Amino acid sequence: MNTPAHDRKLLAILAVDMVGYSKAMEADEAGTIRRLKASRADLINPAISEHHGTVIKLMGDGALVAFDSVVDAVACAAEFQNSVAARNADLPAPERIAFRVGINLGDVALVDGDLYGDGVNVAARLEHYAEPGGVMVSGTAYDHLQGKLDWPLDFAGDQQIRNISRPVRMYRLRLDGKRARRPLLGMIPRWSGTVAAAIVALALAGGGAAWWFLQPEMPTGKPSVAVLPFENYGGDEASGRLANGLTEDVITDLARFPEFDVVARNSTEAYKGRPVDALQVAAALHVGFVLEGSIQQQSGRVRITAQLIDAKTGRHLWSENWDRPAEDVFAVQTEIAEQVANRLGGGMGLIQEAGRAAAKRKRPENLNAYDYYLLGSEKIEKLTKADDEEAITFLNRAVELDPGLARAWVELYHAHDLMGVFGVDPEGNRKAAADVAERAVRLDPRDAEAHVVFAMSLANKGDMGRAKSEFDTALRLAPGSSEILTFYSGFAARLGEPERGAQMVDKVMRLDPNYPMWASNFFAPAYFMAGRYQDAVTMLERMTPNNYQRWTWVVRSSSLAALGRTEEAKASAMEAVKQHPEVTVESMINEPGLSTIERNRFIETMPLAGFPACARPEVLAKLAKPVRLPECEAGKAEPLQQP
Repeated sequence: MNTPAHDRKLLAILAVDMVGYSKAMEADEAGTIRRLKASRADLINPAISEHHGTVIKLMGDGALVAFDSVVDAVACAAEFQNSVAARNADLPAPERIAFRVGINLGDVALVDGDLYGDGVNVAARLEHYAEPGGVMVSGTAYDHLQGKLDWPLDFAGDQQIRNISRPVRMYRLRLDGKRARRPLLGMIPRWSGTVAAAIVALALAGGGAAWWFLQPEMPTGKPSVAVLPFENYGGDEASGRLANGLTEDVITDLARFPEFDVVARNSTEAYKGRPVDALQVAAALHVGFVLEGSIQQQSGRVRITAQLIDAKTGRHLWSENWDRPAEDVFAVQTEIAEQVANRLGGGMGLIQEAGRAAAKRKRPENLNAYDYYLLGSEKIEKLTKADDEEAITFLNRAVELDPGLARAWVELYHAHDLMGVFGVDPEGNRKAAADVAERAVRLDPRDAEAHVVFAMSLANKGDMGRAKSEFDTALRLAPGSSEILTFYSGFAARLGEPERGAQMVDKVMRLDPNYPMWASNFFAPAYFMAGRYQDAVTMLERMTPNNYQRWTWVVRSSSLAALGRTEEAKASAMEAVKQHPEVTVESMINEPGLSTIERNRFIETMPLAGFPACARPEVLAKLAKPVRLPECEAGKAEPLQQP
C-alpha cells in the first residue's frame, strides 16, 4: 500500500479483548453481552477518555485504541484492568469478565479512519501473550516508559510472533505496583543441583523468518533433531494457521537448548503437506531424531499429537496428545510448544537421555568430549558422594578434550558445589565452583544456565546485587525452561520473592510433571518459604532420607510442625540433629546471606518441631556478627524435646 507521508504517524496502539468470549457467549449470550457492555461503559471507556485515547475499531469482544502518548496507553490499561479485577472480586465466578491487553509503540498508516501496519499487528499479537487480566508491552514501548510509570515492568522474553519476521521483546506490567525488594547481601545455601537447560540466543537469517543454526554434524558429537511441519487434518484455514504457528514455536523453543542442534524451519518446510517417511527425512537432513505431529479441530476443540522418533532405530521414544477447547488457540499453542520443548530438551530431556544411553554403549577409547559431559551430568543426578567424584573425573576429561564446551564447565560447577555439600573441602570446592562458573559464562554468554551458576557463585561470595542480575538474565534468556525456573525457584525467597518462587515451582510442575528427584531440593524450600507447608512435605516424599541434606531435614521437620503433625515433626527433628548435631534455630538463621523472610520462617516453625534454640559456642565463635535469639542471649537454651 503506497500511503502518503502525511498519513503516517507514530502512535501507541492498545489492543484489548475479552478472555473466553466464545465459551461465555455459548453459556449465556444475553448475560455476557450485558456484562461486556457494562464493563466498557463503566470502566474501559472512561479510562480511555481520561487518558486521551481514541477508539479506532470495536470488535465483538475487543477494541483497538490509539494514543499519542505510550505513557497514557499503559496508564489507561493499568487503570481499567485493576478496576475490572476489583469488580470481579464481588461477583460469582460465572459472571466475571477478564481482558487481555497488548500495547505497542510503532509507525502506522492512517487510512479512512482505520490503522494499518506492523505497529498494529504487534499490539494484537502481544495481547495473546498477556495473562487474563494482564498487560503485555512491547520493547519499543518499554524504551519510552523508563521512569515514567508507577507500575514496574518485568521482562517476559524475546518472542517470535506470527507474521512478524523479527523477534519482539515483551514486558509484563506488574499491576500490583510492587517492586522487587533489594535482598540482603550474603551467600546462598548450598543446595545441590544438576544439569539444566540453557537457551541459545537466535539471530534472524537474511530478512525472513529462517533461523541460523549450527550444522548437524559437530565435532563434539551433539545430537540433532528435525521438526516436521505439523499435519493439518482439519483442512481449514484456522487449523492451518495453528499448525504453522505450533511448528514454528516448537522449533524456536527447542533451538534454545545447547545440548543439541535443531534444523532450521526452511529446511523442513519442504516436507509440508507431503506424505513422508521420518527415517528418510532424517537421512536427508543428517539428524538423529525427528519430531512429527498433527492438529485437528472439531466441535470447538483442538486435538494435537506429537511424537519423537529415533532415526537410527525407527523406535518411537515418546508420544503425547492434547485435547483442549479451541477458543484460545494461541494459549494452547504456547503451552504445548513449551511442554514439548521441556520434555525433549535439557538435562531432563529425552534427547539427552538417548545420548547418555548411546555413550554407555561405546568403548571408553571411543568417547569424545560430549559423551563425557553426558556421563558426568548423569552421575551428578545420583546425589551421592561416590557418583559425584566420578562426575568430576568425567567432566574434567570433557573440558580437556574440548576446553570450549561451556556445558561441561556448567556441570563442573554443580559437581564441585555438591561435593562441598557432602563436606569435602568446602572452601576449596566453593572456589573451584566459582572459577568454572565464571569460565562457563565467558565461553557462552548466551547460555542461560551458565548465568544461573554464575549467579549462585556470586551469591556465595555475598554479591547479591550481581547475583540477582544474573538470575534475571538467565530467566530472560530462557523464560519457559523448566530447568531455569527450577534453579531460580530455590533462590527466590533469598531475593525477597517467596511467592514468586512457589509460582515458579507450580509452572515447572505443569511443564514437566516428571521432574527429576534432585529438583525437590529447590522446590521444597521454595514452597516452605512461601508458607505452603503441605506442598513442601509432599515434594519431599519423592526423596528418601538418604538424599536429605541439612536444609532438607529442617524444611521437612518444620513444615510438619507447622501443619500440626507434632509427633512426626519431632521424630524428624530428632533424626536431623542426630545426623547434623550442629543444627539449631540460631545456626539456621545465621546461614550467610539469609533474607529477613527466611530468618523469620525458621524462627516461627523450627521451635514447633522441637529443634534446640541456641547455637553452640564453637559455632558462634566462627561468626563475626551472629544473629542471636533473646532467650539465647539470656542463657536459656532448651534441649531438643523427645517425641
